[in-house]
Amino acid sequence: MSGFLLGLSLILAIGPQNAFIFKAGLIKRFVPLLCLVCAASDAILILFGVFGVGVFFETFPNLTGFIAYAGSAFLFFYGFYAIKSAIKGGKSLEADGVLKSPYKAVISCLMLTWLNPHVYLDTVVLLGAIANQSKDPLLFSVGAVVASFVFFFSLGFGARLLRPLFRNEKSWRVLDVFIALVMWSIALSLILGNY
Repeated sequence: MSGFLLGLSLILAIGPQNAFIFKAGLIKRFVPLLCLVCAASDAILILFGVFGVGVFFETFPNLTGFIAYAGSAFLFFYGFYAIKSAIKGGKSLEADGVLKSPYKAVISCLMLTWLNPHVYLDTVVLLGAIANQSKDPLLFSVGAVVASFVFFFSLGFGARLLRPLFRNEKSWRVLDVFIALVMWSIALSLILGNY
């Protein structure tokens, strides 16, 4: 339970993965696949952290810095894409952009996951360190992995409950601006070293 609650608390913050899964859920495109990609990625990172890979990042802090800059560049680009989409308008509950094909959707999902330094710091280093201090690190990590699966599948399939709201184009514009601001704030915090 403690692993589940900690895993859930770390993943609840709105980030690139969550925004992407939410949009996919709204338009009902590749939801099971994308939720599985995010949850499986988290599971791999959690297990890496529990089995000592977190020490690797502590030993080579320059690697974390490199990932931070690469991730911030990607997040800035993604934010500009969201702003462009908000300005252009005309969005509906139909697939567009990277959500038109499963290949593009999975690649984008993987990039949003693996190029985000917060994932490494929260999931590998922090969660791994706490798991290794618990009585049963493996059971703790299983709880955190279950939290990830529950969260992503709930977000992906739960987003459809807001479909009536997103029949209005203005809602899409607000969502795109919100996503851009989230992406840019995360990217800026990475550049300024607040990761």
